[in-house]
Amino acid sequence: MSEPEGQSQAVTSLLSRASAGDATATNELFPLVYDELKAIASAQLSKERPGHTLQATALVNEAYLRLVGPSDRGWENRAHFFGAAARAIRRILTDHARGRNRVKRGGGDAPLSLDESLVSAPGRSLDLVALDEALEELAAMDEPKARLVELRFFAGLSVEDAAAALGISPRTAAREWEFARVWLHREVSKGDKDGAGESAP
Repeated sequence: MSEPEGQSQAVTSLLSRASAGDATATNELFPLVYDELKAIASAQLSKERPGHTLQATALVNEAYLRLVGPSDRGWENRAHFFGAAARAIRRILTDHARGRNRVKRGGGDAPLSLDESLVSAPGRSLDLVALDEALEELAAMDEPKARLVELRFFAGLSVEDAAAALGISPRTAAREWEFARVWLHREVSKGDKDGAGESAP
């Protein structure tokens, strides 16, 4: 998620003003971050089944509306903002999956594998509800690891960028990512097995 230095400085300045409650800055910010937000949204939608009713543009608009809500302001920096954007997109997609009842455990999808190939694999459908539940459990146990997953998986940040956003070393981030990836895979796979083992009424 790179951008020209001048634009990056403009985004940082606008984030500071928006965090202070400047509505004008909030309006000026959207065009500058739109392309990156759309890239995040498109990457997530590419992992959904074909024919997903949400479009990237609508997803970006909804995420931005959530981001600029009174309860969500207070971004410390650009990385913090895009981390919040990733969280908003995660919530929207998970709520959509629940509302449409499109994602069910034991529904035939392959167990989730949070690895490098999954991040860029088009056409893969994800059990977002199961992932969301597992992330909530991980956050209760170790919130920094859950935030790292959001930055890596939902915002598409590299290990280095995610480490900078969290204020940790790339080596630590890589180690924490590996732990979180394996832990989440185990939890979601366990849910698949539990669902598959349930008897029909």
